[in-house]
Amino acid sequence: MKGFSHLTRSSPHQSGAGCGCPHNSSHSHAVRNNSSNKSLSNRGIVYVKPQHVEVRDLPFPKLELPEQNRKCDHGVILKVVATNICGSDQHMVRGRTTAPAGLVLGHEITGEVLEVGRDVEYLKKGDIVSAPFNIACGRCRNCKEGQTGICLNVNPARPGAAYGYVDMGGWVGGQAKYAMIPYADFNLLKFPDRDQALEKIRDLTLLSDIFPTGYHGAVTAGVKPGSTVYVAGAGPVGLACAASCQLLGAAVVIVGDLNKERLAQAKSFGCETIDVSSEVPIPDQIAQILKVPEVDCAIDCVGFEARGCGHHHHQERPAQVLNDLMAITRAGGAIGIPGLYVTEDPGAVDKAAQFGNLSLRIGLGWAKSLSFATGQCPVMKYNRNLMMAILHNRIQIAKAVNVQVISLEDAPKGYQDFDKGVAKKFVIDPHGMIKH
Repeated sequence: MKGFSHLTRSSPHQSGAGCGCPHNSSHSHAVRNNSSNKSLSNRGIVYVKPQHVEVRDLPFPKLELPEQNRKCDHGVILKVVATNICGSDQHMVRGRTTAPAGLVLGHEITGEVLEVGRDVEYLKKGDIVSAPFNIACGRCRNCKEGQTGICLNVNPARPGAAYGYVDMGGWVGGQAKYAMIPYADFNLLKFPDRDQALEKIRDLTLLSDIFPTGYHGAVTAGVKPGSTVYVAGAGPVGLACAASCQLLGAAVVIVGDLNKERLAQAKSFGCETIDVSSEVPIPDQIAQILKVPEVDCAIDCVGFEARGCGHHHHQERPAQVLNDLMAITRAGGAIGIPGLYVTEDPGAVDKAAQFGNLSLRIGLGWAKSLSFATGQCPVMKYNRNLMMAILHNRIQIAKAVNVQVISLEDAPKGYQDFDKGVAKKFVIDPHGMIKH
């Protein structure tokens, strides 16, 4: 894939073009929330144009909902301890979405509570917390049913919202020094011990998105003790999914990708691997491992920027992974799809794909009675239990995804390296709080 041509650190100034954020615009004048915060300044990562992000001065977050002309008394301000670069961010930065210039990026946020709104009852200053990337009100039908990824009240355009993401409600992103989190009592997961949390922060920061997302993919694909599993994609979500399959007791976890460095990372914690750029078809490669050309469960951790297999691996084929998984999943099996698919892709290979219409072999899926699970992971369904697995050393998720900690000012280079396909998960440390 093409690298970034213009990733720079700007001189201090406001973040430029408006992002259309209805909730907490990053382009209003900075207003301090209370006297103790007057000396604090904010900086964050801003999307400028395709292949171009910058670190810029930002307004200090406020406990306000400007479009409703009222305070956000149910929110908190976080001092961001760790915030991560995600593959979903890369879709925007590559120009593959309708993300507007000026969007403050970042939906994977772990922080220290700095200020609480007057309606917040169960959090206090100094608590270390994980913020699910889904923003949820806790009051609507979907939230009450545990479907926090499709909250009905936090995005006027569609169900579901997230920080710093296109079409997800206009909430300001968290790849910054400070961030505002609404509905804090409901949304935030408080870590039980501050010192323990900071000691394990490389692992705990992954609870905001990729660990629950990978786990969700495994659960919805039906992974259980003794399962054989194929995970498409060895990026951070794919690696987190593979580690989750192991945690769930899978007998064999096979990871497929065309990036040899990422396949080596999957092998490092006990996965079998398949090179999808090989001329050997995927079912045949699976048969070399399992003696049969199919698996019990399959998970798509690639999404809409999928590429072809074999001699077509240089060509973008957005339906490739979904069709492959239908072919190699046993009859009656299930396919989990945490990989992102969008409703609009201006850079798609054809007109149909530009509007999310893909050439799927749905007849094959129907004939095999396959089940499909799509959509955002409802992070709160899993994050507390996965936190306990981390705190009690049941999994080393940071090691599995190869976490590398970087400074906020080095984040543009992190975006560049990630886009080149390095086998790393970049964790931004805005305040130098993570032990090296």
